[in-house]
Amino acid sequence: MLTLRLSDARGHARHGWLDSRHTFSFGDYHDPQQMGFRALRVINEDRVQPGRGFDTHHHEDMEIVTYVLEGALAHRDSLGNGATIEPGEVQRMSAGTGIDHSEFNHSRDALVHFLQIWILPERRGLEPGYEQRAFPLGANRDELLLVASRDGRDGSVTVHQDLSLFAGRLAAGARSEYLLGAGRHAWLQVARGSLDVNGQRLGDGDGLAASEEARLAITASDDSEVLLFDLA
Repeated sequence: MLTLRLSDARGHARHGWLDSRHTFSFGDYHDPQQMGFRALRVINEDRVQPGRGFDTHHHEDMEIVTYVLEGALAHRDSLGNGATIEPGEVQRMSAGTGIDHSEFNHSRDALVHFLQIWILPERRGLEPGYEQRAFPLGANRDELLLVASRDGRDGSVTVHQDLSLFAGRLAAGARSEYLLGAGRHAWLQVARGSLDVNGQRLGDGDGLAASEEARLAITASDDSEVLLFDLA
């Protein structure tokens, strides 16, 4: 079964310095039919204006993955971490028992465009943690690369949930196939571009939930960037 989540149906918040699209309920946007998918709770597509950002704020009991599409996002947190996240890098922050952090766009003239993803952890009260790694997403433009997993295999960042996250930049015409194990579910998010997935056409910002599907056949109509979540 495939369920399409169209980009235009997402929640939308404008705050002058921030333009944010919410795939699932978040902040002032609440839709009881859109509270997440399996352990995937939030996918926010954010654009932050130059010289602006999120002041220090608090999180608990959430796995937070940040994926930058354009620009550079500066991160600071109460664990003492300070880094800049750029395209091709993935950051994982485990909020656990509590973490404070801020995110800022230090550019004078370029916005930062990124996806922030929240995943429900397998249990509450984890020790807070942080990881950031770069991945060769542009090296092979016809396959998906593992960037996050429960066991941190193949150099991926570790998330505390039965989940594997793949990312890929697909050239126009590229084809990729993903096989889902028995009892597994998938969410596919188009970061940019357009794709055909098992006969469903998806464009910028569209999402697709897949359950009881053994195989996802992905064909890029244009140069595209996509995230695929394999979930229990």
